[in-house]
Order: sequence, then structure tokens, then C-alpha cells
Amino acid sequence: MIDNFNSYRPDGEPTDDRWVTALSLFDDKEREETTAERWERAGLYFEAKQYAEAARLLVQVVEEAPEQTAPRLLLARAYYHSAQLSRAEEQLREVIARDPVEHYAHLMLGRTLQRQGRAEEAGTWLRMAEAFSTGQAPELD
Repeated sequence: MIDNFNSYRPDGEPTDDRWVTALSLFDDKEREETTAERWERAGLYFEAKQYAEAARLLVQVVEEAPEQTAPRLLLARAYYHSAQLSRAEEQLREVIARDPVEHYAHLMLGRTLQRQGRAEEAGTWLRMAEAFSTGQAPELD
């Protein structure tokens, strides 16, 4: 959103959306927060290590844009960091179902399972994450 405030077209003129955020500050009426604004605010909460608050916002973002991978991954991370491991696992399995080669989701699922004490099951996901990150299948022991 802040990037839009300072956006310019190649000809040097400001973009049409440059003042959208600033103008809303002067509206007298209540304005509903957009999905993009919720996503941005959730990211700020996550960076501030307020994971439960980030998760609360990200649930709404995921409901409004279920096809997007990034919000679902951040939601899983927020759940992981706030020790809501079964919820993190659920979100990560959904990411993998939608995008089977998403390396980070495999890695996070493996770490989540490890943290739940399911080391054997975690090993499978961690090996898959390694294979996706290097582009080579891991050697079998």
C-alpha cells in the first residue's frame, strides 16, 4: 500500500491509485478494510511476533482468497509460532494438495510434525522438501 503512495508511471506522472490510501483518511464514513489491507496488516503483526493476531487476520484473508498460497503459508507459520500445531498442519496439507511441489510447505509440515513428536512421519516430508529444493531425489539409506 505504501508503495502505491509513491508510485509513478514511466512518463513521470503519478499513478491513479497514488492518493487512494491518503484520501480515505479524510472520509467521515466507516470504511471496510480490503483483503489486501488485511493481508498487509497481518504481515505487520507477524513481523512484530504477534502471531495469534496475525492468524486471526489471515484466516479472513484465506477465506476471501483461498486460491492464494502465500496467505495460507503465512497462516500456517503464524499457527506454528503460536503453538497451534494441528491448525498449522491442516493449512500446510491444504497448500501441498493445491501445489504439490511447494518446497517450503513440505519443509514446514516436516518441522510441524517433528514438533508434535511424529518424527518418522516428518522424515518423509523433510526428504521431499530437500528433493524439491535441490532438484534431486535424496539417496535412500
